[in-house]
Amino acid sequence: MNHTAQKRIRDYGVKIGKLETGPNNSITDVEGVTVGHVTLSENDRQTGVTAILPHQGNLFKEKLIASTHVINGFGKTMGTIQINELGTLETPILLTNTLSIGTAADALIDYMLEQNPEIGRTTGTVNPVVCECNDMFLNDIRARFITKDHVRKALENTSSFVEEGTVGAGTGMLCYSLKGGIGTASRIMKMEQGTYTLGVLVLTNFGILSDLTINGRAVGEELKERILHSREEQDKGSIIIIAGTDLPVSERQLNRIIKRTITGLSRTGSIITTGSGEVVIGFSTATKIPHEQTSQYMSVPMIHEEEIDLAFRAIGEATEEAVLNSLITATHVVGRDGNERPALKVLLEKYNIEL
Repeated sequence: MNHTAQKRIRDYGVKIGKLETGPNNSITDVEGVTVGHVTLSENDRQTGVTAILPHQGNLFKEKLIASTHVINGFGKTMGTIQINELGTLETPILLTNTLSIGTAADALIDYMLEQNPEIGRTTGTVNPVVCECNDMFLNDIRARFITKDHVRKALENTSSFVEEGTVGAGTGMLCYSLKGGIGTASRIMKMEQGTYTLGVLVLTNFGILSDLTINGRAVGEELKERILHSREEQDKGSIIIIAGTDLPVSERQLNRIIKRTITGLSRTGSIITTGSGEVVIGFSTATKIPHEQTSQYMSVPMIHEEEIDLAFRAIGEATEEAVLNSLITATHVVGRDGNERPALKVLLEKYNIEL
């Protein structure tokens, strides 16, 4: 499924920010980036896997400049320590549910070992990157439905078109007490040196309904007043934010950029509660770092610090829009023990609310 098959937040007349979007308004507008999903949605099985390939070559042999940032650390991720120490990414990024990170990591290690027979023999090991959110309300998370085959399928079937909402790792996720999931957006950055792209993909699983804000409007409060049986839950969710760009930056500059995801997150209403885990991983495709040492010094191009505000704006806008896309594209789900969460688009229509 591609973007044309789903009604996104802009199709409701909501325009976020000032910058132009890329052609697909997606993280895959960054050349070389692709995304794949495996979705498991039946009765109490409401979960899945999402894979992000930052480029189409061998990531272990051609690493990318990368950085991570923890806004609030109530979460479980794998691989971020080494990314921050070395400033590079050497595997695809996987998203799944909390209790499936081990399976996902095992499958990702298999995938990397097959591509790189030198790992663990003539060179070091590999740093798999896996992130999670907790989908236990809709999914029987204890059953651990995710298998290595599911992970492999997500890795091997990526595309430049990103399906959003109730798909992949987002199948069982909640956002602002409604159905959440996968969302994406992008922004174009026009600089003197050229035109660059920054894209964001989110896995949303956070927030309470009364806080939901769309373009400055308290839509969540309006909905709460109409849903008589609505009960505020404590926010114990999370969000994973993956940011990719072709902008030439150092890992230090990239870290400064990805910290600004919080501006977009807060504009949707998040207050970053104590039980919510907000983790950001960013990478730049502008420079490929060879695994093998060479006899030449390495040269890493980067923008001047005075130009970085444009990237700060871009990532805030893209994050805000990606979160809203995850909400508006999601579908109503009935899952474990009959637990259910409505879709924002259904409620807007039911209560005749125009955005």
